[in-house]
Amino acid sequence: MSFKPFDFHTHSLFCDGKNTLEEMTLASIEKGFSAIGFSAHSYTDFDRDYCLQDEAAYFAEGRRLQEKYKGEIEVLCGIERDFYAHNTYPDADYVIGSVHYVKVGDKYIAVDLFDGQPEAVEKYFGGDYISFAESYFENVAKLPKAHKTDIIGHFDLIKIFNKDGNLFDENSERYINAGIKALDELLKYDVLFEINTGAVFRGRRPEPYPSEVFLRYIAEHGGKVTLSGDSHEVNALAFNFEKSKELAKECGFKSIYTITKDGKKELEI
Repeated sequence: MSFKPFDFHTHSLFCDGKNTLEEMTLASIEKGFSAIGFSAHSYTDFDRDYCLQDEAAYFAEGRRLQEKYKGEIEVLCGIERDFYAHNTYPDADYVIGSVHYVKVGDKYIAVDLFDGQPEAVEKYFGGDYISFAESYFENVAKLPKAHKTDIIGHFDLIKIFNKDGNLFDENSERYINAGIKALDELLKYDVLFEINTGAVFRGRRPEPYPSEVFLRYIAEHGGKVTLSGDSHEVNALAFNFEKSKELAKECGFKSIYTITKDGKKELEI
């Protein structure tokens, strides 16, 4: 890699991760990172199992580590804010905007939790997973309007359980058009699209988010990308970033962006 690695999509014991913030920081220093960013899952009152509960303690620890390791690594303390979250997180250095649910009436259907999902898609979408995907992408398109968004998290997360194409056809015109419609809206904003290797690390997908068809569209229309491990443990930090960088080049990108306290920074690849 022609520049030092970094990872701004990380999760710790403050939400659904496996390590402390300091363990994530020390592992990043050991790996030669230029920066590490914390992005705890925003609080959602309808699903508390995975999200940030103690906001004050999280930001206090993040700021402590910023000072403790100043000069060794740049530490940023951000948030991964869900589309349906209500907290504003004014102290966040940056915000990853993500969609983890599709709401129908008063029912929240989890996108990245398979338990009960097929039954919900059958009940609310007539078993049509592409209809479910269309609703998902409609939410993704609204992220910058819903709240401050610096990075679009795992753009096509909807494909997470579709590794063998058993749920829907990812090459179908309907599906691709739904994604492109969302991209057309998002590309109006100065956001970064992450090339997210989280599902690859967990063995759920052979390729990162977004799929190549969407990455090429982003490149062709002047969009910007960053690299993300969606790291829930130290071993996932910057996972497969060299391959992600090569994928970005193949799709037409000339640069990758990183985040600093002063904003986005372009890195040539």
